[in-house]
Amino acid sequence: MKETMTKTIPALMLAPIFAYFGALGFPMILLLAVIICDYISGLTAAWTTRSLSSRVGILGIVKKVCYLLLVAVGVVIDLMLQSGLSDVLPSLFGDGCHPIALLVIVWLVVNECLSILENLTEIGIPMPGFLARIVAKLKKTLENGTEDTKEDLDDRSGE
Repeated sequence: MKETMTKTIPALMLAPIFAYFGALGFPMILLLAVIICDYISGLTAAWTTRSLSSRVGILGIVKKVCYLLLVAVGVVIDLMLQSGLSDVLPSLFGDGCHPIALLVIVWLVVNECLSILENLTEIGIPMPGFLARIVAKLKKTLENGTEDTKEDLDDRSGE
């Protein structure tokens, strides 16, 4: 009985999420988990360095909510592409498939993980050398990718 309840309760809690989000259910749960972990680690780092501020905390919450809006924009783009390309590329834009939103979620998860590791370093948690190198490489790649995208947008707006 106890084992059945242990499996049933999480299934009942997660079923509506997966029913609503479909293939984005697990990535959304992962994103929400890393958002919460980042916020908690950020609060802890601010407390440790004596720079805790309610204004900064509220701005952090607003930023995290805006992350979810960014995912919503990805879903809207997917739905627009799905309506126009479902006949041409059914395997990529079939029902319930959201590749753009998934890429946005993956980018946000990586970004949040980098922030968590930075917060842990600020708190004084020793970071293994290999992890520090991976984080540095990921951060550099993300920053370079963002700069390239910004330059592309600037070039297009000047045309």
